Amino acid sequence: MQPSVSTRPGLTLPNEAHTERLLSLDFFRGLTVAAMILVNNPGDWGHIYAPLEHAPWNGWTPTDLIFPFFLFIVGVSITFALGRFDDVQKGVLGKIVKRSVTLFMLGFFLNFFPKFDLTTVRIMGVLQRIALVYLACSFIFLKTTPRQQLYLLIGILVSYCLLLTVVPVPGVGYANLEPESNLSAWFDRVILTPAHVYKPAKVWDPEGLLSTLPAIGTGLLGMLAGAWLRSNRVAMEKAAGLFTAGCLTTLGGLIWGGFFPINKALWTSSYVLLAGGLAMIGLALCYWLIDVKNRKKGVLPIVAFGVNAITVFFLSGLIPRMMNLIHVTKPDGTEVGLQQYLFRTFIAPPFADPKNASLAGALTFVGIWFVILWWMYRKQVIIKV
Repeated sequence: MQPSVSTRPGLTLPNEAHTERLLSLDFFRGLTVAAMILVNNPGDWGHIYAPLEHAPWNGWTPTDLIFPFFLFIVGVSITFALGRFDDVQKGVLGKIVKRSVTLFMLGFFLNFFPKFDLTTVRIMGVLQRIALVYLACSFIFLKTTPRQQLYLLIGILVSYCLLLTVVPVPGVGYANLEPESNLSAWFDRVILTPAHVYKPAKVWDPEGLLSTLPAIGTGLLGMLAGAWLRSNRVAMEKAAGLFTAGCLTTLGGLIWGGFFPINKALWTSSYVLLAGGLAMIGLALCYWLIDVKNRKKGVLPIVAFGVNAITVFFLSGLIPRMMNLIHVTKPDGTEVGLQQYLFRTFIAPPFADPKNASLAGALTFVGIWFVILWWMYRKQVIIKV
Protein backbone atom coordinates (compact mmCIF):
# COMPACT_ATOMS: atom_id res chain seq x y z
CA MET A 1 0.00 0.00 0.00
CA GLN A 2 2.92 2.34 -0.56
CA PRO A 3 2.10 5.56 -2.44
CA SER A 4 3.85 5.84 -5.80
CA VAL A 5 5.21 8.91 -7.51
CA SER A 6 4.24 9.76 -11.07
CA THR A 7 5.47 12.44 -13.42
CA ARG A 8 2.34 12.28 -15.56
CA PRO A 9 -0.63 14.55 -14.77
CA GLY A 10 -3.83 12.79 -13.80
CA LEU A 11 -6.84 12.97 -11.54
CA THR A 12 -5.90 12.70 -7.92
CA LEU A 13 -8.77 10.54 -6.78
CA PRO A 14 -9.27 8.34 -8.58
CA ASN A 15 -6.13 8.73 -10.66
CA GLU A 16 -6.51 6.18 -13.43
CA ALA A 17 -5.41 7.35 -16.83
CA HIS A 18 -8.24 8.63 -18.96
CA THR A 19 -8.77 10.33 -22.28
CA GLU A 20 -11.10 13.08 -21.09
CA ARG A 21 -10.08 15.99 -18.86
CA LEU A 22 -11.84 19.00 -17.50
CA LEU A 23 -9.55 21.77 -16.32
CA SER A 24 -12.55 23.22 -14.51
CA LEU A 25 -12.87 20.05 -12.41
CA ASP A 26 -9.17 20.22 -11.50
CA PHE A 27 -9.64 23.89 -10.58
CA PHE A 28 -12.74 23.19 -8.49
CA ARG A 29 -10.91 20.40 -6.67
CA GLY A 30 -7.91 22.65 -6.03
CA LEU A 31 -10.11 25.41 -4.67
CA THR A 32 -11.82 22.93 -2.34
CA VAL A 33 -8.51 21.53 -1.08
CA ALA A 34 -7.07 25.01 -0.47
CA ALA A 35 -10.18 25.88 1.54
CA MET A 36 -9.85 22.63 3.47
CA ILE A 37 -6.27 23.48 4.46
CA LEU A 38 -7.35 26.98 5.47
CA VAL A 39 -10.14 25.95 7.86
CA ASN A 40 -8.23 22.98 9.30
CA ASN A 41 -5.17 25.01 10.31
CA PRO A 42 -6.05 28.27 12.07
CA GLY A 43 -3.28 29.98 13.97
CA ASP A 44 -5.39 29.88 17.14
CA TRP A 45 -8.34 27.51 17.54
CA GLY A 46 -9.79 29.79 20.19
CA HIS A 47 -10.16 32.74 17.82
CA ILE A 48 -11.78 31.93 14.48
CA TYR A 49 -14.14 33.93 12.31
CA ALA A 50 -17.62 32.37 12.27
CA PRO A 51 -17.66 31.47 8.53
CA LEU A 52 -14.46 29.45 9.08
CA GLU A 53 -16.04 27.32 11.80
CA HIS A 54 -18.54 24.47 11.56
CA ALA A 55 -22.11 25.07 12.67
CA PRO A 56 -22.52 23.82 16.27
CA TRP A 57 -25.32 21.43 15.26
CA ASN A 58 -28.21 22.28 12.93
CA GLY A 59 -27.57 24.85 10.21
CA TRP A 60 -24.50 25.39 8.08
CA THR A 61 -21.56 27.68 7.38
CA PRO A 62 -19.27 27.90 4.31
CA THR A 63 -16.89 25.56 6.15
CA ASP A 64 -19.59 22.89 6.27
CA LEU A 65 -19.61 22.79 2.46
CA ILE A 66 -15.95 21.88 1.98
CA PHE A 67 -16.07 18.16 2.79
CA PRO A 68 -19.23 17.41 0.77
CA PHE A 69 -17.77 19.40 -2.13
CA PHE A 70 -14.78 17.06 -2.07
CA LEU A 71 -16.97 13.95 -1.98
CA PHE A 72 -19.01 15.39 -4.84
CA ILE A 73 -15.77 15.85 -6.80
CA VAL A 74 -14.82 12.24 -6.02
CA GLY A 75 -18.08 11.18 -7.67
CA VAL A 76 -17.47 13.35 -10.74
CA SER A 77 -13.91 12.05 -11.03
CA ILE A 78 -15.08 8.44 -10.90
CA THR A 79 -17.13 8.91 -14.08
CA PHE A 80 -14.10 10.23 -15.96
CA ALA A 81 -11.55 7.79 -14.55
CA LEU A 82 -13.66 4.63 -14.75
CA GLY A 83 -15.94 5.58 -17.64
CA ARG A 84 -13.60 4.01 -20.16
CA PHE A 85 -14.08 0.51 -18.69
CA ASP A 86 -16.67 -1.51 -20.59
CA ASP A 87 -16.41 -4.38 -18.13
CA VAL A 88 -14.77 -5.21 -14.81
CA GLN A 89 -12.32 -7.83 -16.07
CA LYS A 90 -9.26 -5.61 -16.33
CA GLY A 91 -8.11 -5.59 -12.72
CA VAL A 92 -10.02 -2.41 -11.99
CA LEU A 93 -11.89 -3.90 -9.04
CA GLY A 94 -8.64 -4.83 -7.34
CA LYS A 95 -7.29 -1.31 -7.88
CA ILE A 96 -10.44 0.22 -6.41
CA VAL A 97 -10.23 -1.95 -3.29
CA LYS A 98 -6.49 -1.33 -2.88
CA ARG A 99 -6.90 2.44 -3.16
CA SER A 100 -9.80 2.41 -0.71
CA VAL A 101 -7.82 0.41 1.85
CA THR A 102 -4.83 2.73 1.43
CA LEU A 103 -6.97 5.83 1.99
CA PHE A 104 -8.61 4.29 5.05
CA MET A 105 -5.29 3.30 6.58
CA LEU A 106 -3.79 6.75 5.97
CA GLY A 107 -6.69 8.28 7.87
CA PHE A 108 -6.38 5.69 10.62
CA PHE A 109 -2.67 6.47 10.95
CA LEU A 110 -3.47 10.18 11.44
CA ASN A 111 -5.72 9.20 14.35
CA PHE A 112 -3.17 6.70 15.68
CA PHE A 113 -0.26 9.17 15.68
CA PRO A 114 1.42 10.05 18.02
CA LYS A 115 -0.08 8.08 20.94
CA PHE A 116 -0.27 4.71 19.14
CA ASP A 117 -2.91 3.47 21.58
CA LEU A 118 -5.23 0.88 20.08
CA THR A 119 -7.55 1.02 23.08
CA THR A 120 -8.60 4.63 22.44
CA VAL A 121 -7.77 5.36 18.79
CA ARG A 122 -10.58 6.86 16.72
CA ILE A 123 -11.50 4.50 13.90
CA MET A 124 -13.33 6.81 11.51
CA GLY A 125 -12.31 10.18 10.06
CA VAL A 126 -12.26 12.27 6.90
CA LEU A 127 -9.97 10.02 4.85
CA GLN A 128 -11.82 6.95 6.08
CA ARG A 129 -15.12 8.38 4.87
CA ILE A 130 -13.55 9.30 1.53
CA ALA A 131 -12.32 5.72 1.23
CA LEU A 132 -15.75 4.22 1.91
CA VAL A 133 -17.56 6.64 -0.40
CA TYR A 134 -15.02 6.05 -3.18
CA LEU A 135 -15.31 2.28 -2.76
CA ALA A 136 -19.11 2.24 -2.79
CA CYS A 137 -19.52 4.76 -5.61
CA SER A 138 -16.93 3.07 -7.82
CA PHE A 139 -18.69 -0.29 -7.53
CA ILE A 140 -22.07 1.34 -8.11
CA PHE A 141 -20.74 3.15 -11.18
CA LEU A 142 -19.43 -0.06 -12.73
CA LYS A 143 -22.68 -1.93 -12.12
CA THR A 144 -25.44 0.61 -12.79
CA THR A 145 -26.70 3.21 -15.25
CA PRO A 146 -27.16 6.90 -14.37
CA ARG A 147 -30.91 6.36 -14.12
CA GLN A 148 -30.38 3.53 -11.63
CA GLN A 149 -27.93 5.73 -9.72
CA LEU A 150 -30.61 8.42 -9.44
CA TYR A 151 -33.14 5.91 -8.08
CA LEU A 152 -30.53 4.63 -5.63
CA LEU A 153 -29.77 8.19 -4.50
CA ILE A 154 -33.45 8.86 -3.84
CA GLY A 155 -33.75 5.58 -1.96
CA ILE A 156 -30.74 6.35 0.24
CA LEU A 157 -31.90 9.85 1.15
CA VAL A 158 -35.49 8.85 1.90
CA SER A 159 -34.45 5.75 3.87
CA TYR A 160 -31.93 7.69 5.95
CA CYS A 161 -34.52 10.34 6.72
CA LEU A 162 -36.99 7.70 7.89
CA LEU A 163 -34.35 5.93 9.96
CA LEU A 164 -33.50 9.05 11.93
CA THR A 165 -37.00 10.51 12.24
CA VAL A 166 -39.20 7.43 12.65
CA VAL A 167 -37.21 4.49 14.07
CA PRO A 168 -37.10 4.53 17.92
CA VAL A 169 -33.59 4.72 19.36
CA PRO A 170 -32.79 1.73 21.63
CA GLY A 171 -32.42 2.86 25.21
CA VAL A 172 -34.14 6.17 24.43
CA GLY A 173 -37.49 4.94 23.17
CA TYR A 174 -38.22 7.51 20.51
CA ALA A 175 -36.67 8.90 17.33
CA ASN A 176 -34.83 12.18 17.75
CA LEU A 177 -32.06 14.30 16.24
CA GLU A 178 -30.24 15.34 19.41
CA PRO A 179 -26.42 15.03 19.42
CA GLU A 180 -26.06 12.15 21.88
CA SER A 181 -29.35 10.28 21.53
CA ASN A 182 -30.06 10.03 17.80
CA LEU A 183 -29.95 6.70 15.97
CA SER A 184 -26.65 7.46 14.22
CA ALA A 185 -24.94 8.18 17.57
CA TRP A 186 -26.40 4.98 19.04
CA PHE A 187 -25.11 3.01 16.04
CA ASP A 188 -21.60 4.48 16.49
CA ARG A 189 -21.57 3.55 20.17
CA VAL A 190 -22.67 -0.01 19.44
CA ILE A 191 -20.34 -0.71 16.49
CA LEU A 192 -17.35 1.55 17.12
CA THR A 193 -17.78 1.77 20.95
CA PRO A 194 -17.37 5.07 22.83
CA ALA A 195 -13.62 4.56 23.18
CA HIS A 196 -13.14 4.73 19.40
CA VAL A 197 -15.28 7.70 18.34
CA TYR A 198 -14.45 11.38 17.88
CA LYS A 199 -12.97 12.43 21.23
CA PRO A 200 -14.53 15.92 21.56
CA ALA A 201 -17.99 14.43 20.95
CA LYS A 202 -17.30 11.44 23.25
CA VAL A 203 -20.37 9.36 22.35
CA TRP A 204 -20.84 9.91 18.61
CA ASP A 205 -18.72 10.49 15.53
CA PRO A 206 -19.28 13.17 12.84
CA GLU A 207 -17.79 10.74 10.32
CA GLY A 208 -19.56 7.74 11.80
CA LEU A 209 -20.77 4.59 10.08
CA LEU A 210 -24.49 5.16 9.64
CA SER A 211 -24.01 8.76 8.46
CA THR A 212 -21.61 7.47 5.80
CA LEU A 213 -24.68 6.12 3.98
CA PRO A 214 -25.98 9.58 2.95
CA ALA A 215 -22.37 10.63 2.31
CA ILE A 216 -22.40 8.00 -0.43
CA GLY A 217 -25.41 9.92 -1.75
CA THR A 218 -23.17 12.99 -2.06
CA GLY A 219 -20.81 10.91 -4.20
CA LEU A 220 -23.75 9.72 -6.30
CA LEU A 221 -24.74 13.34 -6.98
CA GLY A 222 -21.21 13.89 -8.27
CA MET A 223 -21.47 10.81 -10.48
CA LEU A 224 -24.71 12.09 -12.00
CA ALA A 225 -23.07 15.47 -12.65
CA GLY A 226 -20.11 13.69 -14.22
CA ALA A 227 -22.38 11.64 -16.47
CA TRP A 228 -24.02 14.87 -17.64
CA LEU A 229 -20.66 16.49 -18.40
CA ARG A 230 -19.47 13.39 -20.28
CA SER A 231 -22.57 13.33 -22.47
CA ASN A 232 -22.61 14.35 -26.15
CA ARG A 233 -24.53 17.56 -25.50
CA VAL A 234 -23.05 20.90 -26.54
CA ALA A 235 -20.92 22.63 -23.92
CA MET A 236 -23.33 25.51 -23.23
CA GLU A 237 -26.18 23.05 -22.69
CA LYS A 238 -24.05 21.12 -20.23
CA ALA A 239 -23.19 24.27 -18.28
CA ALA A 240 -26.76 25.54 -18.25
CA GLY A 241 -28.22 22.15 -17.38
CA LEU A 242 -25.79 21.58 -14.50
CA PHE A 243 -26.40 25.08 -13.16
CA THR A 244 -30.18 24.62 -13.31
CA ALA A 245 -29.98 21.20 -11.66
CA GLY A 246 -27.82 22.74 -8.94
CA CYS A 247 -30.34 25.49 -8.25
CA LEU A 248 -33.23 23.01 -8.05
CA THR A 249 -31.24 20.61 -5.86
CA THR A 250 -30.24 23.43 -3.51
CA LEU A 251 -33.86 24.56 -3.29
CA GLY A 252 -34.90 20.98 -2.56
CA GLY A 253 -32.37 20.83 0.28
CA LEU A 254 -33.63 24.07 1.80
CA ILE A 255 -37.26 22.90 1.60
CA TRP A 256 -36.44 19.47 3.05
CA GLY A 257 -34.43 21.23 5.76
CA GLY A 258 -37.68 22.58 7.14
CA PHE A 259 -38.64 19.01 8.11
CA PHE A 260 -35.27 17.22 8.35
CA PRO A 261 -32.77 19.87 9.51
CA ILE A 262 -29.61 20.62 7.55
CA ASN A 263 -26.89 19.09 9.71
CA LYS A 264 -23.34 18.17 8.72
CA ALA A 265 -22.60 15.99 11.75
CA LEU A 266 -25.60 13.79 10.90
CA TRP A 267 -25.07 14.32 7.15
CA THR A 268 -28.83 14.67 6.81
CA SER A 269 -30.58 14.17 3.50
CA SER A 270 -31.38 17.88 3.29
CA TYR A 271 -27.70 18.62 3.82
CA VAL A 272 -26.79 16.25 0.98
CA LEU A 273 -29.07 18.15 -1.40
CA LEU A 274 -28.01 21.61 -0.22
CA ALA A 275 -24.27 20.94 -0.41
CA GLY A 276 -24.58 18.86 -3.59
CA GLY A 277 -26.67 21.53 -5.28
CA LEU A 278 -24.20 24.27 -4.39
CA ALA A 279 -21.36 22.04 -5.64
CA MET A 280 -23.20 21.65 -8.97
CA ILE A 281 -23.57 25.42 -9.23
CA GLY A 282 -19.88 25.93 -8.42
CA LEU A 283 -18.72 23.33 -10.93
CA ALA A 284 -21.10 24.67 -13.59
CA LEU A 285 -19.67 28.18 -13.21
CA CYS A 286 -16.10 26.87 -13.32
CA TYR A 287 -16.91 24.76 -16.39
CA TRP A 288 -18.54 27.70 -18.18
CA LEU A 289 -15.69 30.11 -17.43
CA ILE A 290 -12.72 27.79 -17.92
CA ASP A 291 -13.72 25.07 -20.38
CA VAL A 292 -16.38 26.92 -22.38
CA LYS A 293 -15.18 30.54 -22.33
CA ASN A 294 -11.53 29.44 -22.19
CA ARG A 295 -10.64 31.90 -19.43
CA LYS A 296 -7.65 30.14 -17.94
CA LYS A 297 -5.55 33.02 -16.61
CA GLY A 298 -4.56 32.34 -13.00
CA VAL A 299 -6.15 28.90 -12.98
CA LEU A 300 -3.07 26.68 -12.74
CA PRO A 301 -1.87 27.83 -9.28
CA ILE A 302 -5.22 26.69 -7.86
CA VAL A 303 -5.11 23.48 -9.90
CA ALA A 304 -1.81 22.68 -8.17
CA PHE A 305 -3.65 22.21 -4.86
CA GLY A 306 -5.91 19.56 -6.36
CA VAL A 307 -3.38 17.47 -8.25
CA ASN A 308 -1.92 16.10 -5.00
CA ALA A 309 -5.07 16.51 -2.91
CA ILE A 310 -4.78 13.44 -0.70
CA THR A 311 -1.06 13.99 -0.17
CA VAL A 312 -1.49 17.56 1.00
CA PHE A 313 -4.45 16.67 3.22
CA PHE A 314 -2.50 13.87 4.90
CA LEU A 315 0.70 15.86 5.38
CA SER A 316 -1.09 19.04 6.46
CA GLY A 317 -2.62 16.95 9.25
CA LEU A 318 0.55 15.06 10.14
CA ILE A 319 3.11 17.88 10.16
CA PRO A 320 1.38 20.05 12.82
CA ARG A 321 1.17 16.97 15.05
CA MET A 322 4.88 16.38 14.60
CA MET A 323 5.70 20.04 15.24
CA ASN A 324 3.76 20.03 18.48
CA LEU A 325 5.86 17.11 19.73
CA ILE A 326 8.77 19.56 19.78
CA HIS A 327 8.50 21.77 22.87
CA VAL A 328 10.05 25.23 22.98
CA THR A 329 10.63 27.15 26.22
CA LYS A 330 9.37 30.72 26.11
CA PRO A 331 11.13 33.61 27.92
CA ASP A 332 8.64 33.32 30.79
CA GLY A 333 9.64 29.70 31.32
CA THR A 334 6.49 28.08 29.93
CA GLU A 335 6.69 25.42 27.23
CA VAL A 336 4.65 25.37 24.02
CA GLY A 337 4.66 23.26 20.88
CA LEU A 338 6.84 24.42 18.01
CA GLN A 339 3.87 25.33 15.82
CA GLN A 340 2.36 27.60 18.48
CA TYR A 341 5.77 29.09 19.25
CA LEU A 342 6.30 30.05 15.60
CA PHE A 343 2.78 31.47 15.37
CA ARG A 344 3.06 33.52 18.58
CA THR A 345 6.56 34.74 17.75
CA PHE A 346 6.47 35.54 14.03
CA ILE A 347 2.83 35.82 12.90
CA ALA A 348 0.59 37.03 15.74
CA PRO A 349 2.52 40.12 17.04
CA PRO A 350 1.57 42.56 14.22
CA PHE A 351 -2.16 41.92 14.74
CA ALA A 352 -4.19 43.55 17.49
CA ASP A 353 -7.25 41.40 16.79
CA PRO A 354 -6.61 37.72 17.71
CA LYS A 355 -9.02 36.59 14.99
CA ASN A 356 -7.00 38.41 12.35
CA ALA A 357 -3.85 36.86 13.75
CA SER A 358 -5.42 33.41 13.64
CA LEU A 359 -6.51 33.96 10.04
CA ALA A 360 -3.01 35.16 9.14
CA GLY A 361 -1.62 31.96 10.59
CA ALA A 362 -3.99 29.87 8.47
CA LEU A 363 -3.16 31.87 5.32
CA THR A 364 0.56 31.47 6.03
CA PHE A 365 0.10 27.70 6.22
CA VAL A 366 -1.80 27.72 2.92
CA GLY A 367 0.95 29.88 1.37
CA ILE A 368 3.67 27.47 2.44
CA TRP A 369 1.77 24.58 0.90
CA PHE A 370 1.20 26.57 -2.27
CA VAL A 371 4.96 26.96 -2.76
CA ILE A 372 5.46 23.21 -2.28
CA LEU A 373 2.54 22.14 -4.45
CA TRP A 374 3.30 24.63 -7.22
CA TRP A 375 6.85 23.28 -7.43
CA MET A 376 5.49 19.73 -7.56
CA TYR A 377 3.02 20.71 -10.26
CA ARG A 378 5.67 22.41 -12.38
CA LYS A 379 7.86 19.34 -12.06
CA GLN A 380 4.82 17.11 -12.79
CA VAL A 381 5.34 15.20 -9.57
CA ILE A 382 2.13 13.46 -8.58
CA ILE A 383 1.99 11.14 -5.57
CA LYS A 384 -0.57 8.46 -6.33
CA VAL A 385 -2.42 7.03 -3.37
